[in-house]
Amino acid sequence: MEDDSLATEIHEESTCPLLDEQFPRGKGPGLCSVRWGLALILHISLFVTYSQRVDLSIAIVAMVNSTGQQKSFNVSADVCPGQTPAPLNTSQPREVKAPVYDWTPETCGLLLSSFSYGYLVTQVPGGYLTGIVGWKPVLGIGLLLSSVLGLLLPSAAELGVIYLALVQAFRGLSQEVIFPAVYTLWTKWAPPQELTCLMNVADAGTTLGTFFTLMVGGITCQTLGWPACFYIFGGVHCVWCLLWFFLVFEDPDSHPCISTTEKEYITSASTQKGPCHRWSLPLLSMLKCGPLWAIAVAYFCCDWLFYTLLTLLPVYLNRILHLDSGESGFLSAPPHIGNWLGHIGTGLLGDFLVAKSLLQLATMRKLFTALGLVLKVSYVGCNYIAVVILFTLSMTLISMTGAGFAVNLLDVAPRYAGFLHGVINTLANLSGMVAPSVAGFLGSQDTLSGWRNVFFLSGAVNLCGVTFYLLFGRADIQDWARVESAP
Repeated sequence: MEDDSLATEIHEESTCPLLDEQFPRGKGPGLCSVRWGLALILHISLFVTYSQRVDLSIAIVAMVNSTGQQKSFNVSADVCPGQTPAPLNTSQPREVKAPVYDWTPETCGLLLSSFSYGYLVTQVPGGYLTGIVGWKPVLGIGLLLSSVLGLLLPSAAELGVIYLALVQAFRGLSQEVIFPAVYTLWTKWAPPQELTCLMNVADAGTTLGTFFTLMVGGITCQTLGWPACFYIFGGVHCVWCLLWFFLVFEDPDSHPCISTTEKEYITSASTQKGPCHRWSLPLLSMLKCGPLWAIAVAYFCCDWLFYTLLTLLPVYLNRILHLDSGESGFLSAPPHIGNWLGHIGTGLLGDFLVAKSLLQLATMRKLFTALGLVLKVSYVGCNYIAVVILFTLSMTLISMTGAGFAVNLLDVAPRYAGFLHGVINTLANLSGMVAPSVAGFLGSQDTLSGWRNVFFLSGAVNLCGVTFYLLFGRADIQDWARVESAP
């Protein structure tokens, strides 16, 4: 009763009654509250994060000279007819002086996956550190370092492939602490009845950042040259990172502007129900926990498709459909807009179904995971409109996992969510290393059959992931993760 009265006070103070029809009175999402302001700030921060992840994906279309690769089109009939493939560097006006490189598709795949090689190293220590020193310094420093490194990419490319791959790897290394910190953040700020929606609104920034960078980055490469893409985006990102340190606070108790009623509501209803983990961890119990393995497998399989779409869609549009960097960047954007809208809608729908007792929490997590991973489109052809529609459908559906396994760690082990996400995401990002390289190999001859196999393989991997999750996934807090059982 006390929690309900606190929530009612917050609801009555709010001048933003949006979504009241979806939530019982006193338990609405409080869109004018501090916690929703934090979700918006995090939305922008993750916008910056994923903008940095895809800038090379669109710039590489303009960086590579494909004249040395024309022979693959001359020997294969399995390509889109009607046009000869345009060299990747012809997207730039003649007055724009920007270097181009003779990189093979395999080299491009290696460069695009090098981010994930760095991304493997510090996620586990980063996730562990968020439980000790807090999420704010870990997330902020990681994002700032990644932004500064983005400014160095043009110089690294001039030095050679190895240097560019190293800078990309270091960008991944600095970014890999971000998402474990995000999970620790929400254990302190998200009431259970708003958890799915808050996380999905914040996470939607990843796809908005991808969309914006693919569209604007393509135009920038075309008009100003590809180095300008890194300099402009990198400068803006650095400015945001400096502002970020003054906008966020570790927990409700340390926020200077939060109301007393909202602070008491968050702390009393928090999924945390106790402090974050200290130095010791129940590692053996974690290793034997089936629901954690279900989340890990689902993450790996979902990331396989996601990184394939994230990094290689612009390359597919250029090499198979023969579109220049401006066109490929623009046409790469709709799938991510669909994913952005899907994230927000999924968060609202997931919390609504549970709040109205239409679905149990575990059932909702499994249903949304299955819909997000199974319903995928693998066939691709020469009609660029159909290709973009099918990609958009796939990316919109994959957003449904945001109310499924992607939030599940905060159900089963909230106190250890940051550390566990670091471990699981490290395993999952093995797919981020492998998938672009496999796709680069399968599509190295730039044939329709090769690229079609890329997407059929992604569908098969996803089917394995959803099957495992349906069998072993749970949504109740595990005994070893309860405060009274913590070491």
